[in-house]
Amino acid sequence: MLKCRRAELLHGGYCVEVYRMRMRKKKHLEERLLACEPVMITMQNQNEHANDPLDDSMFFDSMRVFGNNNPLHLEVGCGKGSFILELARRNPDINYVAVEKTPNVLVTGAEALMNSEIKNVRFCLGQAEYLEHLFRPHSVERLYLNFSCPFPKETYARHRLTHTRFLNIYKAVMKPGAEIHQKTDNRRLFEFSIEHFSHNGFAMKNVSLDLHNSGFEGNIMTEYEKRFTELGQPIYRLEAVVPE
Repeated sequence: MLKCRRAELLHGGYCVEVYRMRMRKKKHLEERLLACEPVMITMQNQNEHANDPLDDSMFFDSMRVFGNNNPLHLEVGCGKGSFILELARRNPDINYVAVEKTPNVLVTGAEALMNSEIKNVRFCLGQAEYLEHLFRPHSVERLYLNFSCPFPKETYARHRLTHTRFLNIYKAVMKPGAEIHQKTDNRRLFEFSIEHFSHNGFAMKNVSLDLHNSGFEGNIMTEYEKRFTELGQPIYRLEAVVPE
């Protein structure tokens, strides 16, 4: 992973966003993504300047996609998909959608899903700003935020995935009483998240300042989590409950 050259993008000693932007484009990326169409869904109108009406037929429908109405869980910023694939493998009676904005990263998870026996996951190339263009109101029962970019510079605070503007989007697509599960290695982001969850009416539970020494069972480690843990960094975790 590349060392960060800009202090405002530091993330656990490394620059995740710069790493993603500077990753050499995978060979035949477009063709590989096209080959993964059977495990992909489309998020419409991802343009803040677009005024086109939303197509009702393009909203996510569990019965159409999975052939059932099992509970729907979502991961935003899924990276290469190792977390969501293992989670789905352990919970075959839950439907999962994994959203990632970087195609060079997402294709790895989509290909892994194509080569597996897992049937309850779909990947989506998209941005969190437009989740309401994919999911109908109050349809998601759990959301995972794993090691989101902390955007340390205060002028970028609105880009943090636990900023009020995103929490309002989550509240729109999630059921009242549903949960957001967050993990991060960045204490400042964790404190920021607690502040914004609290100000927006979310109750918090199972808050941990050192997940791996907390006795918590059933944790699935992401790629970044493994790296940060090897560096001796504590992992922060919480569960936030969408207000009724």
